[in-house]
Amino acid sequence: MTPPALEIRHLSYAYPGGREALRDISFAVATDECVGLLGPNGAGKSTLLLHLNGLLPERPPRTASVTVDGLPLLAENLDTVRQRVGFLFQEPDDQLVSATVFEDVAFGPRQIGVEGAVLRHLVASCLRQVGLEGFEERQPHRLSHGEKRRVCLAGVLACKPTLLVLDEPTSDLDPRGRRELKALLRSLPGAKIIATHDLELAVELCSRVLVLDGGRLVAEGPTVELLSNEPLMLAHGLEKPHILTHRHPHG
Repeated sequence: MTPPALEIRHLSYAYPGGREALRDISFAVATDECVGLLGPNGAGKSTLLLHLNGLLPERPPRTASVTVDGLPLLAENLDTVRQRVGFLFQEPDDQLVSATVFEDVAFGPRQIGVEGAVLRHLVASCLRQVGLEGFEERQPHRLSHGEKRRVCLAGVLACKPTLLVLDEPTSDLDPRGRRELKALLRSLPGAKIIATHDLELAVELCSRVLVLDGGRLVAEGPTVELLSNEPLMLAHGLEKPHILTHRHPHG
């Protein structure tokens, strides 16, 4: 049997100073599944995402486990896991580090020894995939917010991850930018976990959602079923998305 793309068991985490950010979280994401991670501000969504490729310095307690493609997240596996988990940060400027788009997209593959014609072909292919063909020599800081986010995504895809992790991917995008990004994400194969306040994005892309509140996993299930549960949504600082208010109950 193929192991899940991601499996988390009994994960808890407290920041220095003692604030508990995650409390006994367990769930799995299948290899071709797109899962939404929902919850109010401060629910623990970003903290959870940072655990998926070891970006938080402290090791989880021994009773907890995070595995990616069956590989446990331990110090000796960290480089491999980080190649498999493609992380798209909420703020593109935190991820863009180079003078040209080419250099930014090439950064990850270079770390694993990809160079020359193979690298040029890979960068061109990933830019084409995100709709930025021919942008290689452009300066990232001169691009629009939506274009910057797509350059970041191209850089993530260039590392050929098996799990794509996205933190608020549609924040600060105009309606056209949101539509384009949704279409792009829908076209990408493989497992995805999307932390978002954009509940319509969750309805359109995610087959299943997880609801975090106060660091706890308070609900999980099929997206439409869960987001149509108005008392549950209101109890955890969310609202039934507009896209569902017009659906026929059996539609």
